[in-house]
Amino acid sequence: MAQVLEKTKPGYKIYTWGCQMNEEDSEQMGLYLERLGYRPVQEDEEAEVILLNTCSVRRKPEDKVFSLLGELRKWKEKHPNGILGVCGCMVQVRADELRKEAPHVDFIVGTANIARIPELVQEVRRSRKMMAALELPPRKGAIVTDVPQRITERKPKLRAFVPIMYGCDKFCTFCVVPLTRGRERSRPTEDILEEIRYLAEHGTKEVTLLGQTVNSYGKNLMEGKVPFARLLRLINDIPGIERIRFTSPYPRDFTDELIHTMAELPKVCEHVHLPLQVADNDLLREMKRGYTVEQYESIVHKLRAAMPDIAITTDLMIGFPGETEEQFQHTLEFVEHIRFDSAFMFAYSPRPGTKAAEREDQIPRAVKLERLHRLIELQNRITCEINASQVGNVYEVLVEGPSPKDPTKLTGLTRQNKTMNFVGARELIGQTVRVRAVEGHLWGFIGELVDGLP
Repeated sequence: MAQVLEKTKPGYKIYTWGCQMNEEDSEQMGLYLERLGYRPVQEDEEAEVILLNTCSVRRKPEDKVFSLLGELRKWKEKHPNGILGVCGCMVQVRADELRKEAPHVDFIVGTANIARIPELVQEVRRSRKMMAALELPPRKGAIVTDVPQRITERKPKLRAFVPIMYGCDKFCTFCVVPLTRGRERSRPTEDILEEIRYLAEHGTKEVTLLGQTVNSYGKNLMEGKVPFARLLRLINDIPGIERIRFTSPYPRDFTDELIHTMAELPKVCEHVHLPLQVADNDLLREMKRGYTVEQYESIVHKLRAAMPDIAITTDLMIGFPGETEEQFQHTLEFVEHIRFDSAFMFAYSPRPGTKAAEREDQIPRAVKLERLHRLIELQNRITCEINASQVGNVYEVLVEGPSPKDPTKLTGLTRQNKTMNFVGARELIGQTVRVRAVEGHLWGFIGELVDGLP
């Protein structure tokens, strides 16, 4: 009977592009719609509300949004009372273009206003007028009331993302985030702890703390400032939470205190994703990154000394305006020297409103792609070599379920954030087991259970 009643509810579907913060925003959007009486559906035809949660970090996801909006014209024609909304980062910088190119969109809502989605849906139903909510927190220095209010009554998950701050104050010359998400605003510490306690009570064992510069947390809290390292200690004390991760820290704010705290706390995982971008000091200065190659390398050495089993991953950008072949070689040499466990590698994409986009010395696309190919080839070789060298090691794996590519095996992540596929009983799902790596691959490991049932 309950299933029949559920199917009578109107459906919603959310398309999501971008980072973990966007994925988390989409979950919140879904929770708001479910409070209105909607249910999630898989197919457009079943939906009465479709939301597109967008990303503006690069041009490609924006192009995909416009392409999908073109396809959804037919959906709107077949469902004239259906509601189509565009949300997120792209809305903040291309709102006028969206209004012009996609007049069939019913509302647009920016990154700081997703709590207004229920209001916008209801208003569109009443008036059928195009609605917009685009305000960003207007200032440097935030107050608690500027922080988006979250719905904490989330569906049970083994692993969960928890935003601890929003926005960014760094203003790197290539990055659109301050324009799309506003300045840094930290959530009140107790709100974060309350959310994680709720998650732990409902079965969550691993949390990943999210922020554009996550280790800047607490700097702009007006009262009761709590540094990021202290926040980790408070979360480490929450019963039921077994693993703590965070992404992405900013190199300039990676303190010795944070490194010591990570090494000391048993629940903090041995993995850091530390964005580098390039390994040339002149380019880093032009990017306004605020650190040097030498300072970055010092952080890596300290992390490896404090946590010998740590995996370090990074972001690498190729083709920033003015990048010479010699400067690109500096990045290749540094990657060979540091030996990252893996890297997210991409070609620079000019973003409207950023200083780098205004430069006249843009690198030709063919040159960027050729350099990117060389970098990917180098890093993939290093990743395979590192994983092959770790065959025989025993790792703790939090078992998530059947492997999507091989349902005969279970899959989970090591504390180093590497995928481990292995044969095991379904009763292991949700548990932490010890698995020996027997094959190393670019994507991770094939392993075998060491102890059977824990």
